[in-house]
Amino acid sequence: MAEQSDTMKGTTTVGIVFETGVVLASEKRATMGYLISNKAAKKIYQVAPRIGLTTAGGVGDAQQLARLMTVEANLYEIRRGKPISVQAASTLLSNILHGNRMFPFYVQLLIGGVDENGPVIFSVDAVGGSGKEDGIVATGSGSPMAYGVLEDRYTLGMDERTAIELAIRALRSAIKRDAGSGEGIAVVVITKESYHELSDEEISVLTPN
Repeated sequence: MAEQSDTMKGTTTVGIVFETGVVLASEKRATMGYLISNKAAKKIYQVAPRIGLTTAGGVGDAQQLARLMTVEANLYEIRRGKPISVQAASTLLSNILHGNRMFPFYVQLLIGGVDENGPVIFSVDAVGGSGKEDGIVATGSGSPMAYGVLEDRYTLGMDERTAIELAIRALRSAIKRDAGSGEGIAVVVITKESYHELSDEEISVLTPN
């Protein structure tokens, strides 16, 4: 996503539910039409201790929603004395987007993480439509290529390492075919114990041949 503009179109983000957690991944290219405007764009945000948000769409809208969700999640925990669940965060995000449907945020979002009910991912569209995903999901201009890999290789109950490798493989497929996707890869792993953003070195070790 571009820091300079809200108008970029190209993105690929991926979400995978594995046995004990969730993998959220994205590439890092930001485009404005045919211009590559940023080669290290941030597309995954931590909005709660065990919840992450991936963003595709206008950068200003995405950043504003990430900030708003972080504040609301903190307020929820203060008021209720417990962390917000992934489903409650999805509902909150859906309500915010639906309430602005006359002047919509230009975004396509994934919100996923781990709570007392286990690992889960929801997709949320620009006008607030929200749905629980059945293990795999991809968004953005490179999603058709990513889905080709995800649907071929995903299995229920896969382990963490296999899920990370699958996310990377799906993104690499999108990068090869989608002009709006490219540069590096970002991967976040969320489990009951931690929210961990992998380093470039860790991604390199786990990148499948």
